[in-house]
Amino acid sequence: MVINTNTAAMTAANNLDQSTNMLNQSLARLSSGSKIVNASDDPAGLAESIQLNAEIGQNTAANDNVSNAVSLLQTQDGYLQQVGSALDQMATLAVESQDVTKTNSERADYQKEFSTLAGYITDTGTKDFNGVSLFSGATLAVTTDGSGTKFSLATADLGSNTATGADTSTAGKIYQGATSADVSTTTGAVAALTAVTAAITQLATDRAQVGANEERLTYTGNELGVLGNNLSAANSQLTDVDVATESTNYAKYQILVQSGTSMLAQANQNPQSVLKLLQ
Repeated sequence: MVINTNTAAMTAANNLDQSTNMLNQSLARLSSGSKIVNASDDPAGLAESIQLNAEIGQNTAANDNVSNAVSLLQTQDGYLQQVGSALDQMATLAVESQDVTKTNSERADYQKEFSTLAGYITDTGTKDFNGVSLFSGATLAVTTDGSGTKFSLATADLGSNTATGADTSTAGKIYQGATSADVSTTTGAVAALTAVTAAITQLATDRAQVGANEERLTYTGNELGVLGNNLSAANSQLTDVDVATESTNYAKYQILVQSGTSMLAQANQNPQSVLKLLQ
């Protein structure tokens, strides 16, 4: 028996220190909800989680870009639908104005309505979506994933692109031909009908393209949503604490700390038995 070195107490103190550290670690995990509270908890897992978080952020941003592009397309198609109604009425007016029983005075009334509808189409061509022109004929590059892949989104051209000062696209000229037509005479009405019919054909092409683009981006958005879910699930496996398992560990470490404290006190009592030898 020795007095200066209490090996049992030292061992109990070391075990108690380890149990206390594990208890504190378990408490930190449960309170934060994360398995990786400090970098030392899982260095490799932390590095992988950082990469996954970056990819999740990029994927979310790309999904937002795609959603906004779909909203732009839906807005564009809404306008084009109304332009189609206007062109239909303009075609009707062009036919009615060719009626030989109509007077020039009546044709002048048709021309007023025709001009008003043409003005509506021209005005629609100047509309924008959050400052981005809807009908300039420009091609927009939509970022469709976290790596920067682009999808070329061509906008329709209604022939009202005042930004460039003049319209040069074929589609724009077709719409301009319809909006600049005149039905105040029978000859003009014949030409107007041809121009408006051409514009209706171009509108069908434009709306079909808008629909195809919207469908393409909708598929992309769905794909990004699935990818985002999978990335989040993978990151969760690395960082999120299993509360059931960790609660069990916490209870175990609590018992170890309590028993360690008790045993350390007991070990510190052992040298006192030497006193009996000195009596």
